[in-house]
Amino acid sequence: MAVKLPIYMDNHATTRVDPRVVEAMLPYFTEKFGNAASRNHEFGWKAEEAVETARGHVARLIHASPREIVFTSGATESDNLALKGVAEAYRKRGNHIITQATEHKAVLDTLKRLEQSGCEVTCLPVSKDGLVDPDDLRRAITPRTILLSIMHANNEIGVVQPIAEIGRIAKEKDVLFHVDAAQSVGKIPVDAEKDGVDLLALSAHKLYGPKGVGALYVRRKNPRVELAAMIDGGGHERGMRSGTLNVPGIVGLGKACEICQQEMAEEGERLRALRDKLKDAILAGLDNTFINGSMTQRLPQNLNLSFAGVEGEALLMGINDVAVSSGSACTSATLEPSHVLRALGVSEDLAHSSVRFGLGRFNTAEEVEYVAARVIETVKRLRELSPLYEAAKPRPPR
Repeated sequence: MAVKLPIYMDNHATTRVDPRVVEAMLPYFTEKFGNAASRNHEFGWKAEEAVETARGHVARLIHASPREIVFTSGATESDNLALKGVAEAYRKRGNHIITQATEHKAVLDTLKRLEQSGCEVTCLPVSKDGLVDPDDLRRAITPRTILLSIMHANNEIGVVQPIAEIGRIAKEKDVLFHVDAAQSVGKIPVDAEKDGVDLLALSAHKLYGPKGVGALYVRRKNPRVELAAMIDGGGHERGMRSGTLNVPGIVGLGKACEICQQEMAEEGERLRALRDKLKDAILAGLDNTFINGSMTQRLPQNLNLSFAGVEGEALLMGINDVAVSSGSACTSATLEPSHVLRALGVSEDLAHSSVRFGLGRFNTAEEVEYVAARVIETVKRLRELSPLYEAAKPRPPR
């Protein structure tokens, strides 16, 4: 089968909206266009009914109650609401928040802002595999600790943290637990209740839904989490997030979650096989190529490789018919090496040579074969052009 170019393998940055999601959304732009807060006529009732149906789909995917789902504009807003909302609501109890070095900037930058307003933040290191040590986390907790914030799956290296174990520590120490699950929801099983999660952020556009809509799970009992609102004006979403609801987007998020719940297990196995096919082909065709992050505790769709002697940006330009990333989409505008890879102990040179492959629902085996061949061909060519790499290569004995 002929491969259609360009090929998209940057599904951690965003996913294509599933056609079934688009179909579900369309009526809410033109026919059922009411405001979900308009409760005195049929247009508003239909919009509210659609929102509540979507709320149920989101809740079921993460094993929560629909009443625990707050709709937002995406995971970045959800992270901000969780962190700032807890910091303000619990400031009489404490001001200490614990996180890890490989968090997304939506968490790290928010915590920097909170530090400026008097919060104390502990940022834990990770192992060379990208995993946080639960014992480090336990030791970091103080009587003033109010929140642990540990992402479920990393957006660059795909490493999956032991959130169930961390959730048990949080409950044992009577500390709230926030999880950025933007990269894991819809890709691997997530159970907010079982894992002891109190706050969980997700985004529609990471799971084949539309951009600009997401949700925050807020636990209602054992314990009941309190949040100070970040946006005021109308008391929407039980006072936690005011503003007219994005009904078409919310419908899309709900449909995307429904599809993921039905197809996630089978899709994950298919993508793991494609990912491993890509990995094995590249590693067989190139020496001095290194995997970043654990391969055992990892999203099935993710592969992050460093190619010694090659600038990541040069490689991306060399394979310009393939969409991949040299880092997370939110940091790709900077020339600084990935903070995630540096936290793993990867050298600056290798960090600059890294490429993230994010496979997705619409990728095929033929595309994987094409991408592997293009990467091997381009890396070899770039290395041949690099006098430093040629000089560093070991010479065969005479």
